[in-house]
Amino acid sequence: MIEGLKPYAEYKESDIPWARELPSSWQAERAKRLFTKMQRPVRPEDEVVTCFRDGMVTLRKNRRLRGFTEATVESGYQGIRKGDLVIHGMDAFAGAIGVSDSDGKGTPVYNVCQPGPGVVASYYAHTVREMSRAQWILALAKGIRERSTDFRYEMFGNQFVPLPPPDEQSAIVRFLDHANRKIDGLIRAKRKLIGLLNEQKQAIIHRAVTRGLDHDVPLKDSGIPWLGEIPAHWEVRRISRFAKVGNGSTPSRSNMEFWSGGNYPWLNSSHVNRGFIDSADQFVTSSALHQCHLPKVAAGSVLIAITGQGKTRGTSAVLGFEATINQHISYITPRASVVTSNYLHLSLVAAYSTLRSISDDSGSTKGALTCEDLKRFKLAVPPIDEQGRLVDAIATETKALTTAITRTNREIALMQEYRTRLTADIVTGKLDVREASRHLPDEPIEAEPVTDTEDSEDAGTDF
Repeated sequence: MIEGLKPYAEYKESDIPWARELPSSWQAERAKRLFTKMQRPVRPEDEVVTCFRDGMVTLRKNRRLRGFTEATVESGYQGIRKGDLVIHGMDAFAGAIGVSDSDGKGTPVYNVCQPGPGVVASYYAHTVREMSRAQWILALAKGIRERSTDFRYEMFGNQFVPLPPPDEQSAIVRFLDHANRKIDGLIRAKRKLIGLLNEQKQAIIHRAVTRGLDHDVPLKDSGIPWLGEIPAHWEVRRISRFAKVGNGSTPSRSNMEFWSGGNYPWLNSSHVNRGFIDSADQFVTSSALHQCHLPKVAAGSVLIAITGQGKTRGTSAVLGFEATINQHISYITPRASVVTSNYLHLSLVAAYSTLRSISDDSGSTKGALTCEDLKRFKLAVPPIDEQGRLVDAIATETKALTTAITRTNREIALMQEYRTRLTADIVTGKLDVREASRHLPDEPIEAEPVTDTEDSEDAGTDF
C-alpha cells in the first residue's frame, strides 16, 4: 500500500504545535479562515444526524436506533447539510469529527462548519482527527464530564492547521479512502474469524458448565431454559444466594481531589474484555473512595459490563486485585466455599446470550443489565471440587482457540496502529501521495453495510 511513497523534497517549520514541519509548498492557516460556522434553522423534514467517534457523521437511523444519550427536547437544534464538517464539541477529543453524508439536524453541541473555496472538508476531517489522536484537543479543552471536553468553534477556529494546495487535499483524501477500505476489509475478515473461534469456545464452555465432564451421569431438568438438563447432583442457585452484587460510580473529573495523585485502581468497562484483569490504567484518591462511596471490590470477584451497545455488555472477567469500578460495571463477589471465581466467570460466559437478551428487554433506550437482574439470575452449581476440575478441563480444551483469538486480536490492533500512523504521516505531509493517488482505481471497493461496533456507552450522543 505504501510502496513507493516518499517524503516531499523540502520542508519548513510551521506554527502548528502537533505538526512542526510541513512541506515547503504547504501553508499553515487558522481554521476560521477556512471554515464558516453555520447556524441554520431546522426544516420540518430534517431527521437527526449523529456524529460518531469513528468519524462517521450520518442520519442516526443509518447507523443504529439504540444506544444514544438522547435529548428529550430538541432545544437549539441546527440544520446540517451533506458536506459539512461536523465537530462534536464534547467528544472531539475521542475522534467524533467527520463530514456529514446527509442533510438533517443536529444538537447544538455540534460545531457545524462549511468549507470555503479550495477547502476539501474530508481532508480536514482527517486532519482534526489527527489533532485528537495527538491529544492536542484534550490539552486545549476544559473537561466538563467523564471522558469529555468542551471544544467549541472559537477554540477550533483559532488553531493553525495545514493548508495544502486543493489538488493535494483531494489526492490525500483519495489515497486515505482507498487505504481505509482495504484495511477495513482485512479487519472485517479478522473479526469474522474471531467470531467463529469464540462460538466454538463458547460451545465448549456451555457444554461443560451445563452437563459436566461425565457424559454418563444422570440428568435432571433444571427448569431454566438456557441451562436445560443438568447433572442430577448439581444445584440451581440464584447468584444472590452465594454472592454479593453491586456496582460503582465515577468521581467528578473536575474535582482534582478525587484524581490527582490517586493510587487506588479504578476500572471502566473496557477491562472486562480481558477475561482476567491484572492491571489498571486509572487511579483515584482515598478522598474519592470515601466521599463518592466507591466500593472496594475484592480480588477474586467477577466483573461484568452492564451497559454498552457493542459486544462488551454482558461480558465478564475475573479481578486479580482489589479495585473500584465505574457505574457501567457490576461486581459479583462469590462465597469461595460455594462457587469459585473462575467457575462463576465461565458460567457467565456460557450465559452471555441470555444476559444480552435480558438487557435488551430492559425497556431502556440503551440496553442495560441491573444489579437486580444479576442477583436473580440462576446458574448451575456443581460441588466445589468438581468446579475446579471443570475449569481445568475447559482451559485445556480451549487453549488452542484462546491462542488463535489472542493472535488475531493482536493482528487487528497492528492494522489499526498502521492506519493511525499512515493517516498521521499523510495529513501532515511526511509522505507524498500525489503520484500514488493518480494510479488508484476509479471505482471504490464495495463496502459492507455499517454495523454497530462501538463498545463505548456514549459512542453516539445527541445531547
